[in-house]
Amino acid sequence: MAGEIIGLDGIVNDRHTCDAVALEDAEVCVMPFESIEQLSREVTALQSHVHKIMSREIVREHGVMLLLGSMRAEERLAAFLLNLVQRLHSRGFSQSELVLRMTREEIGSYLGLKLETVSRTFSKFVEDRIVEVKQRHVRILDTEALQRLVNHQPACL
Repeated sequence: MAGEIIGLDGIVNDRHTCDAVALEDAEVCVMPFESIEQLSREVTALQSHVHKIMSREIVREHGVMLLLGSMRAEERLAAFLLNLVQRLHSRGFSQSELVLRMTREEIGSYLGLKLETVSRTFSKFVEDRIVEVKQRHVRILDTEALQRLVNHQPACL
């Protein structure tokens, strides 16, 4: 099963700028960067893979920065839900249903939104029949509507 790589922020200054909290049961494998560097010199395929992982993380972080800087609340929440369900689906979970392990407040903090804005936006999505929400269980009813929001495409009537 594919996993996430965290801690790349510590390479530059030998210090991490963030903390991580597992939202689900997780397995952790600590790999000191020095060991990865050494193995990468010996196994060129590993070096290529490490570069791809780093590039993926840079692209993901850039996407988050764009998300926080240029999108309206509806666009941010739509992008968040689409990204989350896509990441979960790549691990074998449903394409349209998920259980939010983050609170509305944590989602707001991640997206740069106030708790009230997150709750109001979820309510609007429910009202527009884009999602169905029962506490932390979310079912995406209209993936295309979420994608239109993210892509700034007006909905067809």
